[in-house]
Amino acid sequence: MDTLDTLARNTVPTAMGQARIGIDDFITPYNEGRCELLDIRVPEETAVWQLNFGLRIPANELPDRLDELPRDTLLVVACPMSDRSNMARSYLTAKGFQAKYLAGGLLGLVDRLKGGAAKHLAIRR
Repeated sequence: MDTLDTLARNTVPTAMGQARIGIDDFITPYNEGRCELLDIRVPEETAVWQLNFGLRIPANELPDRLDELPRDTLLVVACPMSDRSNMARSYLTAKGFQAKYLAGGLLGLVDRLKGGAAKHLAIRR
């Protein structure tokens, strides 16, 4: 079966819930090294505000940089909201990666980690 056919067949509410991970559900697996954050923003966005953790590969560069991504770890794909990250997640899944998109996006993650809450994220990079 064609990869795009599989993608289309999985575009149902029950399967879509498996495509995303909530911010609170992301933090523990990230801290334990069971997933990796993949920031897919373009350089113009990362020049304005940066995260000091996770991998950074703009979505449009993914086809040329797949070899930089771990195949044995869940990739949590993130952009400011969720629009691009779900598209990139679909692409990565079609390429054989285990991937979910971060529901709430990077803006939601930064909001969740503001103030003293940031101490709950293990910055290991």
